[in-house]
This record gives sequence, C-alpha cells and structure tokens, in this order.
Amino acid sequence: MAQASFTLEPRRHGMVARVAVAAILAAALIAGILNLRPIVDRLTGGDSFGPAAPSAVDTLTGAPERPQTALDAQILALQESLRDADPRAKGEVSTRLGEAYLQKARETGDPGYYPKAEALFGQALAADPEHADALVGLGTLALARHQFSEALDWGQQALAINPHHAATYGVIGDAEIELGRYDDAVRTVQAMVDLRPDLGSYARVSYLRELMGDRAGAIVAMEQAGVAGSGYPENVAWAHVQLGNLRFDGGDLAGAKHDFDAAAAAAAGYAPAMAGQARVAAARGDLDRAAALYKTAVQQIPLPEFLVAYGDVLNAADKTRDAEAQFALVEAIQGINSANGVDTDLELALFVADHGDPADLPQAVAQARAGVETRPSVVAWDVLAWTLFRSGDVEGAAAASQKALRLGTQNALMHFHAGMIADANSDRDRAISHLETALDINPYFSIRFVPEARTTLERLQGEEGVR
Repeated sequence: MAQASFTLEPRRHGMVARVAVAAILAAALIAGILNLRPIVDRLTGGDSFGPAAPSAVDTLTGAPERPQTALDAQILALQESLRDADPRAKGEVSTRLGEAYLQKARETGDPGYYPKAEALFGQALAADPEHADALVGLGTLALARHQFSEALDWGQQALAINPHHAATYGVIGDAEIELGRYDDAVRTVQAMVDLRPDLGSYARVSYLRELMGDRAGAIVAMEQAGVAGSGYPENVAWAHVQLGNLRFDGGDLAGAKHDFDAAAAAAAGYAPAMAGQARVAAARGDLDRAAALYKTAVQQIPLPEFLVAYGDVLNAADKTRDAEAQFALVEAIQGINSANGVDTDLELALFVADHGDPADLPQAVAQARAGVETRPSVVAWDVLAWTLFRSGDVEGAAAASQKALRLGTQNALMHFHAGMIADANSDRDRAISHLETALDINPYFSIRFVPEARTTLERLQGEEGVR
C-alpha cells in the first residue's frame, strides 16, 4: 500500500447522589427497576479477574445478555495466564489484559473496564517502570476518560523510552488535537504515518483533514484506514462507520448508507453501524425504522450521543414520553462514566443546552468553560458558544463561535450554531451566510434543528428583501 503523506495548512461534589437520582428516574421510565443497589455496587467496576457479569450500564438500559466473543475468550486466557505467570512475565501479561479491557470498553460502552485496565497498567509499571506499552495503555485510557493533558504526559514518557513505537504517536496526536495544538498534531500524526501507515494512523489523518475543512481528503484517508484493516473486526467496522459519518455529514445519504451497511457486515450487530443506518432512515423521513434501529443500538452500546439522537427521533414522531425516557438515561450514564473517571463536563453541558432545564444553564455554562480549560479544541469552543447562547450571553457566544470555526471546519451543526448566534446579535448578513452554509453542507444535519435553520433563514432573507 502506498504511504499517504499529508500536509495541512493550519486554517472529556455529589456525583454519586446525582447518579442515583438519575438512575432511579431512568429505571422508572424504562424498565421499572425498583432495587438499584446492584447498579450502584457496580459503578466502579471490580477486580481485574471478575466474570463478564451484566454491567451497571447494561442493567440500566435493560440490555440482553451479551454473547461470548473471541475477545472474551482472549480476556479469560489472559486472566488465567496472569494468575500463573512467572513474576518476570507478569508486566507483559498485565499490559495485554489491560489493552483487552480497553477494547472491551470500546465494544460495549461499559466504563467499568477502565479501573480494571488502570490497575493492570499500574501493575506492569510497578514491575518495569520503563514498560512503554503500559505507558501507552495509560495514555489511551486517559484519552478515553477525556483527560488529555494526562494522556499527553503518558505519551511523552513512552516516546522517551521508545521513539519508534507508532501507537505512542497516536496517543500524543490525539491529545494534541483535543488540547487545540493542531500544528503539533499534524507533525505528530505525520510521524505516525511515516512509522506505520495503518488503520490508526490513516484515521487520524482523516480527522485532522475533516477539522480543517477538507472532507474529500478526509474520506480518502479513512478509505485507506478501512483497507489497511485491523486484528479486531470492530476496528474495521469503526472505520466504515467513520466513512459513513463523513459522507452523511456532507449530505451524501446514499454513500453513507453504503458505508454503514458495510460496517454492519464487518461486525454483526455493531451498534454504531445501526446508529448510522438510523441517521439515514431519519433523514429520509422513515422515523419508525430509525427508532427501531436506535432502540437496538442503545441496548448494545448505550452511548449518550445515540440516546440523544434516539430521543430526537422519538420527539419527531410525537412520542414525547418515550423520548424523555431516553434523555433521562443520558445523565444517568454520564454519571456512571464520571464514577469511572471520565470527564463528562462538555457532554453534559451540551445536553443541558439542548435538552435540559433552563434553570440548569448557568451550571452548563460553567461546565463548558471548564471543558474549554482542559480541552480547548474547536469542538469545545463550539459547545461553549452554544451554551452561552442558550443562557442569553449572545456577545460571549459570538466570540466563542469565532474560535470554534477558526480552522475552517465544514460542519453543518457548527455553522447552524454560528448562524443562530449571529441572528441573536442582529448580524443579519453573517447569520444568513452561516445558515446557508449549514444547509448547503448537509441539509439533513439534524432532525431537530434543520426545521429551525430553514425557518430562521427564510425570515432573515425576507427581512433582507424589504431593506
């Protein structure tokens, strides 16, 4: 395979109580669970050798029992090896088991694997403080927990030990992106591609190109990622999903459906593929099919973004009570994430801005500001802009929105946000430009916000005509 070099022009007090309250509400709405003690007991995982019992998330969402997979068999084998390993081999086995737990978390959406992985990587480093793979594992874990400064530190420690390990550059590059250090990230990811042009490096090239407004280039790089393949079917399916998302976000429904179908074929029952298929169905007006797909997807991997999208589809179908049940689950699951070390400030801020109680907006703004402090990416600035707008600080929102769009990112939702903020600031021309751009990029970008974008644009264009 030809190596794809790329040059880019610069263009995540009281939490347990809150979790319990949210869980009670969600359980009452969804499954009628009366005894939440087992859920609370499982919030923070367990020992590193525990069986694959239903997790707190699975119990909360009423997910069916998960079938055993090849990854489960690998985990069992590693657990057995760790029990019997020679002391000199324990560090390596601990690292491999920690990596398997991180993969399991990817495949299930269960953050309860994070404390287990953390303990295992720590055990490996206790045996060998210069175990580069264990350092990379801790960096990968920090990324999953949205602790990006910590991830960068772990990655740099690993780099000092072994500058020829491609995965190290992946940890560093991901952290630099989320910390808003885009020029550094370009150099880091290029080094990763030069060392090892594979799924992981091409996927990072794709994301950088997407952020910088080069959707066509992002698609090319993600196609290379899919062709490069991986040892895990889930990773290949993930690449197809990212391709589908890139095409959907550019308004190409047919191309997106093809990619989401390919992801479903690569990994049977893959929740992100079903969520992608649901996005296409909703964009085409088939709300029943979209709801059915989302229902299955959120039982497999109940990511908050899937639950929110499912709730929006249910609202569009006038199933308000069912939609509220999905939104109730979002905060409960974010609470479980937080209990396992995941920083959810930004995600909760955006959720409150779009679906929460207006009385909670000051807290959402505070969370968004905290998010920007710890991960000053363009995505974080967009969340801050939108929460400020929702709270009534339209001047602050405009300043944050400019920072969100500083790379030239061609994202319809970001331009919709900018357009609504400009309208609130009586900047008619800028509002029209951003709203037209949003609808030109993707006329299906949001089942909830597209009607609002069209209505606002028509009003502004009408006002322009009578000036």
